[in-house]
Amino acid sequence: MSNLTIALIVAGSLLLISLVFYQFILKIFFGVVIIPEDRIGLVTVKFVLFGEHKKLPEGRIIATRGEAGFQAQTLAPGIYTGYWIWQYDVELQPLTVIPNGKIALLLARDGREMPTGQILARKVECDSYQDAEKFLNNGGYKGRQATVLQAGSYRINTFLFEVLVTDLTIIHDNMVGIVTTLDGAQIEPGQIAGKVIPSHNNFQDADAFLTAGGNRGLQEQVILSGSYALNPWFAKIEEVRMTEIPIGYVGVIISYVGEEGQDLSGVEFKHGNIVARGYKGVWADPLGPGKYPINPFIMRTELVPTTNLVLNWASARTESHQLDKNLSTITVRSKDGFPFNLDVSQIIHIPNTQAPKVIARFGNMNNLVSQVLEPTIGNYFRNSAQDSDVIAFLGTRKERQESAKLHIGAVLEQYNVFGVDTLIGDIVPPESLMKTLTDRKIAEEQKVTYETQRLAQETRQALEKETAIADIQKEIVKADQGVQIAKRIADAAVEKATGEANSVRLQSNAESDKMKIIAQAEAQRTKMLAEANSEQVRLMANAEAEKIAKTGSAEAEKILAIGKSNAESYKLSVEAMGGNNFTQLKVTEAIGTNKIKVIPDVLIAGSGDSANGSISGLLGMELMKQIADRKHATTTTEPAAEK
Repeated sequence: MSNLTIALIVAGSLLLISLVFYQFILKIFFGVVIIPEDRIGLVTVKFVLFGEHKKLPEGRIIATRGEAGFQAQTLAPGIYTGYWIWQYDVELQPLTVIPNGKIALLLARDGREMPTGQILARKVECDSYQDAEKFLNNGGYKGRQATVLQAGSYRINTFLFEVLVTDLTIIHDNMVGIVTTLDGAQIEPGQIAGKVIPSHNNFQDADAFLTAGGNRGLQEQVILSGSYALNPWFAKIEEVRMTEIPIGYVGVIISYVGEEGQDLSGVEFKHGNIVARGYKGVWADPLGPGKYPINPFIMRTELVPTTNLVLNWASARTESHQLDKNLSTITVRSKDGFPFNLDVSQIIHIPNTQAPKVIARFGNMNNLVSQVLEPTIGNYFRNSAQDSDVIAFLGTRKERQESAKLHIGAVLEQYNVFGVDTLIGDIVPPESLMKTLTDRKIAEEQKVTYETQRLAQETRQALEKETAIADIQKEIVKADQGVQIAKRIADAAVEKATGEANSVRLQSNAESDKMKIIAQAEAQRTKMLAEANSEQVRLMANAEAEKIAKTGSAEAEKILAIGKSNAESYKLSVEAMGGNNFTQLKVTEAIGTNKIKVIPDVLIAGSGDSANGSISGLLGMELMKQIADRKHATTTTEPAAEK
C-alpha cells in the first residue's frame, strides 16, 4: 500500500470523526437534528413538563398532540432544532422500500377498535399511510389494513405500522382464479356465492368491494391470467383450468346462483326449468366449442356430443367417450330355450337445440345411457329373441336389425334424442347347437362335393368314350377317303379311256369298232379293277373297324379251322395208311422232332409179332404221354384237335 493511499484513508477517517463529533456537539448544545435524504426521523418524547396533554389517553400508544411517548409525526429529511437530547429521542429510520413484483401489507398497532365481525380496517385518508397523525385523527382502525402498498418507497412510521412484504398473486395461462373473500357481509340466504360487485378492479381494491357491500365467501366473479395486487388477508385464490369445450360438443351450463328466471322450455316439458343466461337453472343457450372462464364451484358444464355418438353393447369394445364403458354384451333367450349372446351398436344424435332439454331431463349423458338406452335396447332384443328360435333369429338378422332401428328410434324421440341406426354385431349361439349346425353344414358340403365328383367321373367317362370314337372315326374317315380317291382315279381312267376312244374313232372309222371294243373292254377291265380295289379298301376298312370287337371270335374261328384242318388231314392219312402205320409214323416224327430218348438204359423186351416187337405197349403209351405233354406246352389247341 502506498503512502498516498494511507494518507487518504487517514484523512477520511479524521473527517468522519470530525463530522460525528460536530453533530454530537450541535445536538447536545443546540438541539440540532440532521435527517439524511434516505431516512426519516422517528421521535420519542421522554417527558412533558408543561401543557395540558401530558399523558396519552387510555389504550393509545402513539401520541398525536405532543404527549410523552412515541410520536405519530415523523421528521422528513432536513435540519431541525429544539430537539434537546434530554427530552427527545430521534431515531433515524430507513425508508420503507417495496421492490417490484411485491406488495406491502400493513398492520396498525394503534387506532380505533374494529367492529365485531370485521377483520380488515377500512381505508382512511392518510397519504398512503405515510401520515400517521392523519391516520389516527381520521379514525383509522388498529389491526390489519384492507389497503396494500404497491412497489415504491414510503415514509412509514414503524412505531405505528408493521410492514409485511409479500408476492403478487399470479394467475397462469389457461387458468382461472376462483376468489373466496375473507371479509364482508354475510351471503344472502339461498345463495352459495356472493353477489357481483362492480368497480373493485378484480378484487385489488378491497376497500371498494367492502364499502359497496360485498359478501364474504365464494364469489361468482373470477379473475383471469395475470398478476394482481391482492391482499391475502382479504381474498384467497384457487387456480382451476379454464372450461374447454372440444369440437363436436356443446356445453350446457347448469347455474347454481342467480335469480329465478322464466322457464323457456314450454308447457309440454315437465322435467326442469330452462332459463336464459345469467339466471339460476339450465341455460337455454349452450356454449359452443372453445375455452371459457367458468367458476366450477357455482356452475356445472355438461358436455353433450352433437356429432353421431356410437354406443357398444359389447364386452370387448369401448369408445373413446367412455359413455359405454359399463355396457356389456346382451344375453338373450330364444323361444326354444337356448341362451345366446348378442353384440349391439346404437348410433344416436343430439341436436344443439335439444341438448339443454336432455341435460334438464337426465342431468348428464351417463344418466341418459343408464336410464334410457340400456334398458330400452336390452329389453327390445330380449323380447325379440323370445319370439323366435336361434336358427330363425340368425336367418332373419337383417329384418330384426331394421325393426330394432324403427322401434328404438321411436322411443328415443320421446327423450329429445334422434336414433340414427341400430346395428347387430356378433351373434354367439350355444356351443352345442353351433356344433350341430356345423356338422350339418359339413355334411351338406360333403354331399355337394360327392355329387360334383360323380359328375366329374361321368364327364371323364364320356370324354374317354368320345376320344375312342374319335380315334376310330379317324380310321373310318381315312378308309372313306381311300374309297373316294379310288373312285376318282377310276373315273379319271374312264374319262381318259373315253377320250382316247373318241380320238381313235375320229382318226379312223374303220378302226372304230375295233377300238371301241378294245376301249370298252379296257374300260370294263379298269372299272372292274376299280370296283375290286374299292371293295378291297371297303373290306379292309370294315375289317379294321370290326377288328377290336371281333378279335376274340376271329381267333377262335382260326384255331377251330386249324384243328378241323389237322383233324381232316389225320383222318385222310389214317384212311390211306392204316391206323397202326399212321401212329408209327407220327411217333417216329415226334421222336425225331423232340429228340426223345427211345432206348432206355435198361431194355425190357416184350413178346409179340415182329412189327411191334421193338416197342411194347407200355413204351408206346409213355412216349405218347411225353409227346402229348410237349404239345400241350406249346399250344392249348392241339390236344383238343388230336382228341
